Amino acid sequence: MSAGLFGLLDDVAAIARLAAASVDDVAAAAGRASAKAAGVVVDDTAVTPQYVQGVAAQRELPIIKKIAVGSLRNKILFILPAALLLSQFAPDWVLPLILVCGGTFLAYEGAEKVWERVRGHHPDEAEKSSEISPEQEKTMVAGAIRTDFILSAEIMVIALNEVKDEAFLSRAIILVVVAIGITVLVYGVVGLIVKMDDVGLALAQRSSAAAQKVGLALVRAMPGLLAVISVVGTAAMLWVGGHILLVQLHELGVDPPYDAVHHLEEEVAHALGAVGGVAGWLVNTALSAVVGIVVGAVVVAVMHVVPRKGAAAH
Repeated sequence: MSAGLFGLLDDVAAIARLAAASVDDVAAAAGRASAKAAGVVVDDTAVTPQYVQGVAAQRELPIIKKIAVGSLRNKILFILPAALLLSQFAPDWVLPLILVCGGTFLAYEGAEKVWERVRGHHPDEAEKSSEISPEQEKTMVAGAIRTDFILSAEIMVIALNEVKDEAFLSRAIILVVVAIGITVLVYGVVGLIVKMDDVGLALAQRSSAAAQKVGLALVRAMPGLLAVISVVGTAAMLWVGGHILLVQLHELGVDPPYDAVHHLEEEVAHALGAVGGVAGWLVNTALSAVVGIVVGAVVVAVMHVVPRKGAAAH
């Protein structure tokens, strides 16, 4: 009887060890997949705060929560099933082609933001108003969720590409972990960013001189921080979009652009010794951004400049 019990306990322990190993494997694979999508995650984090700029303070977190729920719904209900089906049944060239389309879109978004800065676009008074109706808020949230859908699709497809050799069930579990983890990370950081000025105001009203000093510093830093985030977001769009294009075109057999960048990256890395790895990465990043801005500029011209010239001619 006792021997049977000990045998059962050994079996349970073995199953527990196997389950723990599986959890570790899933966590490690989810970590690798998330890291591959890091550039788009930075982009997503940098883009979202613009949707609550100028909104009344008490509506900021509820709006972010609505966008976060919409983002998670996008990933779990729409993008994940479609990505799994494609990875299971579609030819090998389909995922790289989807990523090329996504990289082109990111390059276009980044180039369009640069174009708006060059034109000197500024929000009008309606955009600056903190008093928005429920209908306006609903429209704004819907627009944010639509933008997030593109970025979420990029994140999930990049993550899927990293774990495409896993078994179907493992792939699905890993992508669910990535979807939940990245959504919590992105919108948690966004929530902290948009409420930082409120934290600063609260600290500034305390009796402690040190707390007041920190609070005032936070309030003063917010405009600069938001400006930096905007610049980082634009740079991330161009870099990530260009890098995706280089790598995925290489996967599709279009080798010269990737080979040229990779060759220059290796030459710089070998030439600079101890700091060569970092320098090589910077070269790759800079050239990827150049590819992004060139491709994005072409799409911006097609989408905006050329139609206006045609309309002017008529």
